[in-house]
Amino acid sequence: MADRHHDVEPSAISTSTQVPDEFDRNVPRICGVCGDKATGFHFNAMTCEGCKGFFRRSMKRKASFTCPFNGSCTITKDNRRHCQACRLKRCLDIGMMKEFILTDEEVQRKKELIQRRKVEEAQREVQKPQLSEEQRSIIDTLVDAHHKTYDDSYSDFSRFRPPVREGPVTRSASRAASLHSLSDASSNSFSHSPESGDRKMNLSNMLMMYQEQGLNSSPDSKEDEGTGLSMLPHLADLVSYSIQKVIGFAKTIPGFRELTAEDQIALLKSSAIEVIMLRSNQSFSLEDMSWSCGGPEFKYCVNDVTKAGHTLELLEPLVKFQVGLKKLNLHEEEHVLLMAICLLSPDRPGVQDHERVEALQDRLSEVLQAYIRAHHPGGCLLYAKMIQKLADLRSLNEEHSKQYRSLSFQPEHSMQLTPLVLEVFGGQVT
Repeated sequence: MADRHHDVEPSAISTSTQVPDEFDRNVPRICGVCGDKATGFHFNAMTCEGCKGFFRRSMKRKASFTCPFNGSCTITKDNRRHCQACRLKRCLDIGMMKEFILTDEEVQRKKELIQRRKVEEAQREVQKPQLSEEQRSIIDTLVDAHHKTYDDSYSDFSRFRPPVREGPVTRSASRAASLHSLSDASSNSFSHSPESGDRKMNLSNMLMMYQEQGLNSSPDSKEDEGTGLSMLPHLADLVSYSIQKVIGFAKTIPGFRELTAEDQIALLKSSAIEVIMLRSNQSFSLEDMSWSCGGPEFKYCVNDVTKAGHTLELLEPLVKFQVGLKKLNLHEEEHVLLMAICLLSPDRPGVQDHERVEALQDRLSEVLQAYIRAHHPGGCLLYAKMIQKLADLRSLNEEHSKQYRSLSFQPEHSMQLTPLVLEVFGGQVT
């Protein structure tokens, strides 16, 4: 008799001593009857397919076997067909139970149940919310743009004026940073050039540069003359650098380039600090409530930002915002969509074509909601929470503007800012 018959048995919890082998991947699965490779628990014992079929057929036929020898044959993979009596005895000895054998009707019902479940699963898969090709393309574009404009190695931070956490920034320290940047001829990603002539770095020029070839240079920064706000020069360079990256990201948002230059600038000026706050969540740590941007020198705590002229009226809600956003555990796709939606807000000051901007934002909102439905199980409230974050950002933006104005009215502080920062946050440079 060939032992190739397959059947469907119910899963059962075995009382056999071999049960732990089912869960220990390091223990080989061996048939308890003949020593062949086992395929799992069958009728309450670990067996191969051949011994499973033999036991099922023997029990259903109520077969009575007689050993031609002395009733103590050793059953192996090679001789298991030679003595059915000793093979059946071995099956019973290792715990195989006829009560676990299904009738033909039960087998058929179980097969039908399995097939029905497969069909239902296939139907659920078909009915599962799916992103359209256009929506996938938008997400891929934004993720790629974020990767190109957010360097998570933070290698450019060493080109900023150095962070000084104790005492005033000295003229020599600032000069050393400038010399370091100028001496690196292999990169122009952040060059200090106090007199740039016709290449004055303002927002309009930067938009033009992106339109033509993409931006590689940075805003000018002046040598420090000494100030009580020791972190201001470094953080001013950091923010200026971040504004450039936000511009680079914005130019890739589908539809942004088709807006008028005036509307592009209005959107960037009013949303830049909010998008920067969103971007910075990538480096924010819940463990110590700080932003880690590479080495210890570029690890920023609240105290560092106070040394750049900002007060706790901004920083406390900012940290609260960062914590709340971090705890949403957004996928990267959701994060970049939120940045794009933030940037394309039609109610920003100075925006002329409100309907066009709103249409662009609505499309991104639809993509975000579709993504959440398809890829964020249990995220039915996530979209509402993300939109609430945009409202929180408006309040942070207002407080930032108020504190920036106070800072910029003091010449000894405003001179530490870059022209791009002055233009975007204050409009002094045109």
